[in-house]
Amino acid sequence: MQSYLAYKRFGRHARDQYERDKKRAEALERGNAENNTRASLSHHQSSIDSSHSEIPSGEQSPDSCDPEKGEQLGRQESDQDEEDLENVPTMDRTQTQQSFGTRMGHAMTGIEVRELSEEMTKRRTRASQTGTMSRTNTNFHTNSNNNEKPQRETIFVVSFESDTDTMNPHNWSYTTRIFATILIAWIGFIVGFASSIDSAALTQASQDFGVAEVTESLATGLFLVGFGFGALFAGPISETVGRNPVYIVTLAIYMIWIMASALAPNIGAQLVFRFLAGFFGSTPLTCAGGSISDLWNPMERVFAFPVFANAAFMGPIFGPVVGGFVGQSSLVSWRWCEWITLIISGAILILVVLFQPETFAPILLKWKASHLRSITGDDRYVAEVEIRAESFWKRLLHALYRPFLLTIREPIVILFALYLTVVYIILFTFLDGYTYIFGDTYGFNEGITGLAFIGIAIGLCFASLLIPLIHHWAKRDLKALQDEKGPDAKLPPEKRLWFAMFGAPAIPISLFWMGWTNYPSISYWSGLVASVVFGYGILCIFISSYQYIIDSYETYAASALASLTLIRYVAAGGMVEVGIPFYENLGVHWTLTILGVISALMVPVPYAFYRYGPKIRSWSRYAQNGGG
Repeated sequence: MQSYLAYKRFGRHARDQYERDKKRAEALERGNAENNTRASLSHHQSSIDSSHSEIPSGEQSPDSCDPEKGEQLGRQESDQDEEDLENVPTMDRTQTQQSFGTRMGHAMTGIEVRELSEEMTKRRTRASQTGTMSRTNTNFHTNSNNNEKPQRETIFVVSFESDTDTMNPHNWSYTTRIFATILIAWIGFIVGFASSIDSAALTQASQDFGVAEVTESLATGLFLVGFGFGALFAGPISETVGRNPVYIVTLAIYMIWIMASALAPNIGAQLVFRFLAGFFGSTPLTCAGGSISDLWNPMERVFAFPVFANAAFMGPIFGPVVGGFVGQSSLVSWRWCEWITLIISGAILILVVLFQPETFAPILLKWKASHLRSITGDDRYVAEVEIRAESFWKRLLHALYRPFLLTIREPIVILFALYLTVVYIILFTFLDGYTYIFGDTYGFNEGITGLAFIGIAIGLCFASLLIPLIHHWAKRDLKALQDEKGPDAKLPPEKRLWFAMFGAPAIPISLFWMGWTNYPSISYWSGLVASVVFGYGILCIFISSYQYIIDSYETYAASALASLTLIRYVAAGGMVEVGIPFYENLGVHWTLTILGVISALMVPVPYAFYRYGPKIRSWSRYAQNGGG
């Protein structure tokens, strides 16, 4: 709905801009015409004066002696003068009408006049011949040989009218942008919620299907694996059709598979449906970072991105809170885990359909170009996204293999993918592990064990307290950098690592703390406080990882983030299966100690990149090297 309304607003805005620029161009044309007329009259008068001056003074021309001939000559000269006066502006008007469309393209603000390559010209010509686009008012550069076909076309590439154009998402009101960000965060919350809620009703579901709990835990593991693989497709599709269609369509399909999971007659059907639900539910993980970048400038993202990051982690944490009470209830089946997810997802989908605006600037400019073509009848108005050299399928192919390429070649991607993988393995093995940490040790039932996850949620909120401090430091450093290098200077990506540098030590500390105080003789509050520290640490790592990757890779950020998403979710999905055997065979103390040691090995990563990041980026073919 909002996308449709925004499309209509773009139409009105484009028409208003066209009328403004048209009046300015017409005024300029009138001024040129008047100047040309005056110049022509002046030239004509000087010609008459010159012809009269050729007759010597005191002599009369032969014709002037004859009164009739003199009168006839006077009438001819008068008629010729009138004809000259009429013809000069008429010729100018004809020329103006023929070139006015081209002059409008040059005169309109926010329009770049560009000459297409021969290949793109041929492609647009073929499109016109197949009827997929109109061909009016085109302008080709031809060779000197008139028999040869036109080789290149001049087009008008549409952009925003100015840096303050209100149609640019960066210039929308704070209220609109905050509301759009919250809706994106809600999408991230519900798909994360869906990933973990089943784990809390593991016992009941396994009994219903007559399988072991390890087998039933595949319902969570395959959902996460589906997350990872689905992320590869969401990015390039959203960059072709826009963010909103991807959000709406994939959410609707994801809901179908959630409903199918609730109705699954056997374990095989449930596992397939859960994988497909994860595949289509992965959209926010790939598109949300892009949507937030669409709405907020780099400095504003210090505040905006943590809103999504909090929601993305709150979902998996609150899933077991709800699922635990559903699982232990004698009033409802474990299948209500899926029904509750479906109901919340439906409510969020309705909000997205009604209120979420399209934020992807290239698609918005495509709308504007479409309106300008309709208004002017000139198909040379195009958006950048409409003249891409690569087809959608070729971009999709690149999007599928580039994440693997970056994973092999890029140290930044390799180490942060590994770091986030460790974080997610710990988080999602907690889904099974909390039963041993709090259930077996302290006798918590399923519902109370689920409530223990709230400690992690509180830790996420504590991490958000760093935002004002880091924003202050960023503003201070940016001002100093701009004073030194000029107003176009920007902060190096390494400044995004402050969150991780604050949070990295918290993860191993919390795991050692939780593991070696997990005794019945020590209060469960010790483990709960340790979980607060863990929640603080994982959010700090997540925020820094995403923002550092986005700022470091810019053009290739979508591929780099897809790599992070694929690796961490596939690995976490696989580790969910070994979580139960780990806790059963090694015990809580040694399982958490091993995880603590692994996370401790990753602590130096943000500090190393803060120190050596600029040099590492300079070696890369894909990372940007500015600002550092």
